[in-house]
Parts: sequence; C-alpha cells; structure tokens
Amino acid sequence: MPHARDWDENEIFPQDVLREAAALGFGGIYVNDDVGGSALSRLDATIIFEELAQGCTSTAAYISIHNMAAWMIDAYGNGEQRRRFLPKLCTMEHFASYCLTEPGAGSDAASLATRARREGDHYVLDGSKAFISGGGRSDVYVCMVRTGEAGPKGISCIVVENGTPGLSFGAQEKKLGWKSQPTAMVMFENCRVPAANLIGAEGQGFKIAMAGLDGGRLNIAACSIGGAQFCLDRTLDYVRERKQFGSRLSDFQALRFRIADYATELEAARLMVRRAAHAVSEREPGATRLAAMAKRFATDVGFEAVNGCLQLHGGYGYLRDHPIERVLRDVRVHQILEGTNEVMRLIVSRDLLGN
Repeated sequence: MPHARDWDENEIFPQDVLREAAALGFGGIYVNDDVGGSALSRLDATIIFEELAQGCTSTAAYISIHNMAAWMIDAYGNGEQRRRFLPKLCTMEHFASYCLTEPGAGSDAASLATRARREGDHYVLDGSKAFISGGGRSDVYVCMVRTGEAGPKGISCIVVENGTPGLSFGAQEKKLGWKSQPTAMVMFENCRVPAANLIGAEGQGFKIAMAGLDGGRLNIAACSIGGAQFCLDRTLDYVRERKQFGSRLSDFQALRFRIADYATELEAARLMVRRAAHAVSEREPGATRLAAMAKRFATDVGFEAVNGCLQLHGGYGYLRDHPIERVLRDVRVHQILEGTNEVMRLIVSRDLLGN
C-alpha cells in the first residue's frame, strides 16, 4: 500500500517486493509443498488476493497470473518439469506469464493460430500472443499453441523459457491501469523449444488453459472485491467528515442508502467468490459455472462500487492525489480479462441450457 501510487505513476514492476511476497508463501499459493509451494486451497487464495488488492490491485493481479501459470505446471507437468520450474517460481526468483490471447483470438480462444510443429526433440513455434502480463520480463511463458487440428482439440501447452532463440517481445503497452506490471506482445519466429517442455499430452492444452482460468477468475474477482473494499472504507471516512449544505454527507439519506447498497453487493460478491472457490477446490460438478458467475458478478459489482465511491468524493475523487481514481483504472480491466463478462454469461447459459 505505501508504494502503490509510486508504482502506478512511474510504471514500476516491483520485483523485490514481489519476492518478499513470495517469501511469505504467495509465489505458489496452491502449488504443492514438495516443490516449495504453500499447498493452500482456492478459498485461501481468494482471501489472500482480496487483502493484497487493498494494498495494490495491479500488483495483486500480477501475483494471481503468476500463480495461475505455476499451478498449471504443478497440476499437469511431470515430475521432472515440476522440479525444474516450480522451486524458482515459488520464490519468484523466476516470474511466469500465461500466454493464451492472440491478436486474432481473444474471446474465441479456441481459434488461436500460434503453430508448434514437431521437429525431432523440439517444437518449432511461429505466431504471437497479445496483452501478456509480464511480457518481456517474465522468465517462464506458459503458452497455448496449435499442434494439431482446428478447434480446441488441436491445442497443446508448452513452456517457453526467456532467452530461447526466436522468442521476442513487442513494445510495452501503454495502459489505462495495471501500470505496476509490464504488458507486451510475445512473439515466436522459428522458436525452437525442447519437446521436454510440453505440459501434459498433445491436444490437452485447451483443457489445461480452461482449468487454469477457473482459478484465475476467482482470484481476479477477489482483487475486484479488495479494491472496492479499500475505496468503500475510505469513502465511509470521507462522508463522515465532508460537509455540504450545513450537514455531513453521511447525514443525507440518499447517500447513506447508496453506501448500504455497495456494502451489501460487495458482501454478496465475496460469498459468491468463496462458494465458487470451494467448488473448484473440491472439483464439484458445475464448478466452472460457479466460477464464471462469481467472476462476472464480483468484477461488475466491484467496478460499480469503486465508480460510486469516486462520485461520492466529488472532484477530489478525480484527482491523482487520492487513490480511488487509481483503483478505478485498475479494476476496469477485470471485466475484460480472464474471459470477458460477456463470455462468463455464455459459460453460465451453456451450462444451464446446453449448447
């Protein structure tokens, strides 16, 4: 929290602070402990991310992405891969990125075009990934690539290590928010990756990607709740002190009711996220639907609450001297990434009604 404004203003990726977080166990929250993880539950993770997001929503969100990538290696990698990659990811000596989205494949992730063709003991990758958190800075890129037929069954998961010949990065994106984490295109041109870096079997990549996103959606939802709670707590203090028309803002019933609604909706979102987290941990039927419901609801409610808190601060809320505008910029993207909220509705409706 003390550094969040500086990280945002100066677009600082706080590597040393991230490694301090990893020393507390936040580099591999639900990675197994035999490779240095904390072996906690998805429910534990949502509580952690809600609290971290009160300090800096952008940095908490990067930790979420790093954890998602590490978990995919832990859950689907073989013993050698887990021992090779995960100890350094859990300490954040190495940082990880998740590479699914492409310039031509956003919500329609199954149409991704990055190709990996097998040549002996290597896969040769050609293509590009877009909007990659950690792009250009991460050491490990967990990539979804096409090894076979069109559609989801032709997608595989492979780890590309920084420094691999043929791997390059675009310029750092200039973003509305999330400024404490780098974001760039990740590009492959005749990029030769050892076949030993294939995670799971060929054709299993889309399943791995979607399983990772169930947890990622819960974490990003928790980050929205944390950011919104941070703003609401400060708004409570502000309306008790600010006077207009001879009365404190907190004495106006219309404003009291708005605050009551924000608090109620955040509590409902928190319960939805924690219920879905339990379902994902226990592999309950319908867990993906519950995660999508929670992500859609919590990120929408979180943004609306932050936006409302900014309104209640009036002109002061619009100034960079106050933290609410920063949180507003950070939580806005939560309605887009880890699957847009429109795609969340698609997942829910398909689960209820079928394709």
